Amino acid sequence: MLTVRELNRALLARQLLLERERLSAAAAIERVGPLHAQGVESTYVNLWSRVDGFRREHLTRALERGTVVRSRPLRATLHLTSARDYPLFQGAVREVRAEWWQRTTNHRYDEKTIARAERVLAKTASSPRPFAEVVEAVGGDRFLANLAAIRLGTRTVAPAGTWGYHGTEDYVLGPPPTDRRTGMRRLVRHYFEAFGPATVDDLCFWASLRKGDVAPAVDELKLRRFRDEKSRVLLDLPRAPLPPPETPAPPRFLLRWDNLYLGHASGERDRIVSPPLRKHVYTANTVMPATFLLDGFVAGTWRYERGRVQIEPWRRLTKAERAELAGESDRLADFMSG
Repeated sequence: MLTVRELNRALLARQLLLERERLSAAAAIERVGPLHAQGVESTYVNLWSRVDGFRREHLTRALERGTVVRSRPLRATLHLTSARDYPLFQGAVREVRAEWWQRTTNHRYDEKTIARAERVLAKTASSPRPFAEVVEAVGGDRFLANLAAIRLGTRTVAPAGTWGYHGTEDYVLGPPPTDRRTGMRRLVRHYFEAFGPATVDDLCFWASLRKGDVAPAVDELKLRRFRDEKSRVLLDLPRAPLPPPETPAPPRFLLRWDNLYLGHASGERDRIVSPPLRKHVYTANTVMPATFLLDGFVAGTWRYERGRVQIEPWRRLTKAERAELAGESDRLADFMSG
């Protein structure tokens, strides 16, 4: 059996939040990502909290060079992946997402219509284009354009996704997706590497997939089995990190939609957010606040204004905790100010 605190330390270790490591942006994202990229600044801050010596230009350069890709590999939402992982994640989810898109939008198309839209998209998006031009090219049907984009795979191009840019986003075709089986193997293995020990329900929540979608890849893995304090069965890779529960966890600042909060289904979030505080993190409008961790658990919110990081704790802080937070918040302020 694993306690909540043991699960907390395992998650922090795998998400590079126990100790920063000196990695490239692409290598860090391969360890912990895909990183939710709907909020541009979030990807930068959340990498800064994980990567030793990280500077804003490191991610900007990776996006410009294409070693990091901004696309929709999970939950139909913008995320960052490495260029190496992009075709694998795209191959794993594109068929399921295409089916979901037609079902939920109530727009069913025959294969001939879809194939024609894919040919148009392949020609139109061979060079960067605003998505409105892609929609126009397929006859103004945005549902069909989105379906073709899901099946072929598109990505944004810099400066979209870079710090401080809020202009038009141009899209281009990404590298060809892998086959579904190969992609699903990578997706499932990566999940347990980055978020385990966890349940299959957690995996399905994180990837917006069904148990039947992931079952073959899960069955191929030789997984360890644990139970949590609620007697739920947790799966994990052999020899994956399980630090002692007393391992020190330094303060960390996170911006919206960090992996830490989106890697597990609602019943498994005790490992990072205590039940009384969930309503403060998982808000009704899904706009998560910027948060900070103390001893590995969420302890309050923060904001950056006038060159300083202001904190709002949700509990009484000790003098030692305030001192630790002051040092980390000063470093974050320097990073935010550039």
